[in-house]
Amino acid sequence: MTSLPETMTVIGFEAPGGPEVLKPQTRPVPQPKAGEILVAVTAAGINRPDVLQRLGGYNPPPGASDIPGLEFAGTVVALGEGVGRYKLGDRVCGLVAGGGYAEYAVVHESNALPVPAGLSLTEAAAIPETYFTVWTNVFQRGALKAGESFMVHGGTSGIGTTAIQLAKAFGATVLATAGSAEKCDACRELGADHAINYREQDFVAAAREATGGRGVNLILDMVGGDYINRNYEAAADSGRIVQIAFLNGPKAEANFSRLMLKRLNHTGSTLRPRTIAEKAAIAAELEAKVWPLLAEGRCKPVIYKTFPLAQASEGHRLMESNAHIGKIVLVV
Repeated sequence: MTSLPETMTVIGFEAPGGPEVLKPQTRPVPQPKAGEILVAVTAAGINRPDVLQRLGGYNPPPGASDIPGLEFAGTVVALGEGVGRYKLGDRVCGLVAGGGYAEYAVVHESNALPVPAGLSLTEAAAIPETYFTVWTNVFQRGALKAGESFMVHGGTSGIGTTAIQLAKAFGATVLATAGSAEKCDACRELGADHAINYREQDFVAAAREATGGRGVNLILDMVGGDYINRNYEAAADSGRIVQIAFLNGPKAEANFSRLMLKRLNHTGSTLRPRTIAEKAAIAAELEAKVWPLLAEGRCKPVIYKTFPLAQASEGHRLMESNAHIGKIVLVV
């Protein structure tokens, strides 16, 4: 086997700021610890938390790499002590708390999954963050069942495009909100039964109309702010709302009597700080229940644009423009 280099190129930043602070840096190639694999990265996904980290608002959890990047795909090139699942040369995609924007990255073997059959490494790099997030929030916490109605805000985001496809594949009636006619069309193409242009329609009224006045059984929200109170209005009796981000801010004025009168359940979670064991449990369910859908082509990562690793700043600029539909990926 070819010996590994001692150093690698990564994308980092010296101080928080705009996209321009992201610059190539030289760092030592990480060494896999017990249970970890070292992956030669082919591609890494860009996610909204990367932007928040660059702005100084979302630091990596203790012990995690300060290099941005929560997901990547590539080839296994070294094994830590006790690794039993993977061998050198295996193609994997991995979920990490940091370190993805790099030529090499380490991931615990239980937080990595084989690249689904028929997918390229670039496509696989767009899977972990959104599929782990959607699975744990929509299906584990939100307990979405076949026959229920489901609404996702931001239907053309990486999370949104994933949530639409998975909710539809598991038998839900899917509603999605988006900010333009083009984005609403994209939601429908991915399987949404109802696409609501929030710039032209009141999503509460549209959601109630689409559900025959009953309201929505489960809402996945990454907007927060004034959406919190409106989600309570749009939800069905005994409905569930799962909060995963706050693009409009984490504070809101809400009529909490609706929680009692409708018997609502409002929960939420973040993925990044969760333990390796917790992420491993999500990975195991994904492999059993979702990987076959990816292999069959019933679900797929939606990639809007790729950039070379050195142009990570351009990828961040595109994400902040909100012009994209699906994922933005860095190619090493």
